[in-house]
Parts: sequence; C-alpha cells; structure tokens
Amino acid sequence: MPILRGDTQTIAWITGPRSNNRTDTRYGISGTDLGIGWDNGETGDRRQILMAFGDSFGDCGAEEQEWRNNVLLRSTDTDLADGIDFLDPEVGNPYSGSPVEVDRPNFSRQIIASLNLYPEVTVIPTAGISVGGTQYINYMSVRSWDTPGHWTTNFSAIAVSHDNGQNWETDPLTIRVNQPFNILSALPQASPGNDNFQMQAYVRAAGYVYGYGTPNGRFGAARISRVAETQMTNLAAYEYWNGSLWVPDVSAAVDVIGAPVSEMSVAWSPHLNRFVALFGNEQLAQVELWTSSQPQGPWTMEKVLFNGIQMTGGFYAPFIHPWSSGNWLYFTLSRWSDYNVMLVRTNLNAL
Repeated sequence: MPILRGDTQTIAWITGPRSNNRTDTRYGISGTDLGIGWDNGETGDRRQILMAFGDSFGDCGAEEQEWRNNVLLRSTDTDLADGIDFLDPEVGNPYSGSPVEVDRPNFSRQIIASLNLYPEVTVIPTAGISVGGTQYINYMSVRSWDTPGHWTTNFSAIAVSHDNGQNWETDPLTIRVNQPFNILSALPQASPGNDNFQMQAYVRAAGYVYGYGTPNGRFGAARISRVAETQMTNLAAYEYWNGSLWVPDVSAAVDVIGAPVSEMSVAWSPHLNRFVALFGNEQLAQVELWTSSQPQGPWTMEKVLFNGIQMTGGFYAPFIHPWSSGNWLYFTLSRWSDYNVMLVRTNLNAL
C-alpha cells in the first residue's frame, strides 16, 4: 500500500483482497470506495460503527463484475492503530458484519435502491448519522460522469433505517432536486439552492444535526444547514447560515469554506476542543484539515496533510472515523488506482 510517514501515516487497507478483512471472499467486495463511518448510537455489545461504501465490485470475471451501487459493513473495533476489523456477515442478523441474503451469505447486498426517477448511473452515499437509534444516510443520484472531478446529479435524498442499517427506505420528502433537472417541480424540495446540497457531511451538536453541503463534483464551496435532531426528514424545518443568521431559505446559504471542497467530513475533536473538517482540494491535489470553534465557522485551514507528490494514484474521500480519540485523528481514504479504501491517521498535536 502507499506509505505516508511522519505526522500523517497510512495504517492498512481495510477493503479488498490485500486487506486483513479479505472483503473479496467474506463480502464479495474486491473493489470499492468511500467508507463513510458513523456511530450507530447504541450501547454495550450493540454499539458499532456502520460504514457505507460506494460503487462496489465482486468477481470481475462475472456478469457486470457483480457491481452494486452501495454496500454497508459493520465494526466493533476500537483499536484503530492496526486498521479496522469488520464483523463476519450472518443472514438475518442486523448486528453482523453486513446485510446478506440466504442464497449468498458471503455477498454484501446493495442497501439503497434507485428510485428510477431520472436517467441514472449510480446511487452513492455521501454522509451518515444516527439519531435516537434511527440511521440516516444522505446520498446522491448520479445522472452522468463527466470530465475528471466533475459529475452531474439528479438529486440528493435521505434514506432511513430502523434496524441498524439492515434495510433502508428513501423518504421522498427529503429529495433535493439539482437544477435544472426539475421534473419534481411541484414539490417544495425543488427550490433553487438545493443544488448546493447535493453532497453532505453530518455532525451533531447541541441538539442539532449540521449538514455541510457541496454541489455535485469536486470543485464547489461548502455551505451549512442545521435541523433539530428530531426533524431530520422535514426539509421545512431546516435553517441555513446566511453569514450572520440562521434563516429558512436554502438559497440564502453562504460559503463557509471556499471552493474547491470535495468529499468532506466533519467531527468534534475533544482533544482540540474544536470542530475538525477534512476534505480534498482537487485543484491542488491535496487533503486539507480545517478547524472552527462553531459549526458555521469561521473556519481556518490548519494544515495540508499530504499531496499528490507524497501519494500518487488519485486519492479522495477522507472520512473521519468517529471513534478517533486523543491526539490521533483516524480517517478512511480511497485511492482510484487501487479502487479500495485504506485507514490513515494524523497527529493533531502537529497542528
């Protein structure tokens, strides 16, 4: 695997045939990306990290390479210094390593289905969070892959699970249509401004879920919404930061981190006593770490963790692991050339 040493260190592959998890044989996942992790909100033996992945492939010699739009794995691993271990899959057990079916008990099934509203090439998770034992995934419906770093979405939406990620249903009232593909024009969700919330990053704070929205692709700015935890699927309850106040108008949302921001993740760091954001800067081919004392900012870039000279192969999607602790901030990272996900950590004391 690629090697980073010093303040930012690569740990191990967590997916693919070269990982200790052997996801190719245990879950039918030979190639995948993203690895968006969140705490499932439970306690004791049922407390887990749920991790959502994007387009996933199994046997590359099989029909359509056993492709799935998205899959989910589960972990109880608290010792991240040597990687992330995923649990074994078990049919019908919502606390096992992955949702699987009787006829293929070692093959992770797709969790979020297409709504078939538009021409669509895939359905990809962008953020996940648990509130009150209910799991939420924000995802994007991709209409087309365009030039590198650019793609076009039909909409973003929230899928909901009440059984620890085993089964998911999209709430149609959470659809945020991307202009100008507005066949849902009769719905209030089709309002201008939702094109800036096609991808999301979630963090909970003081009774709210904050959502950091970016447009489709890797070259937009980040804007922010908030909603009371109990109102996650009620778009009418969302507020947006206009630079000085929280207002209900999505089109009033201003940039809180300027472009380019891609595949962002945000977490509260007790070690720094600040919010931490990681994302890729596609223009400069680097991963950046920013911090703020408040969700809406002001945000400050603290450090470039690494760049395209230090790691080649097309890296993207630095998603913070929610069980990071102390001075080490752990995050998953995808690399295009391998099309798999690794675990990386950075030393917050070096900021």
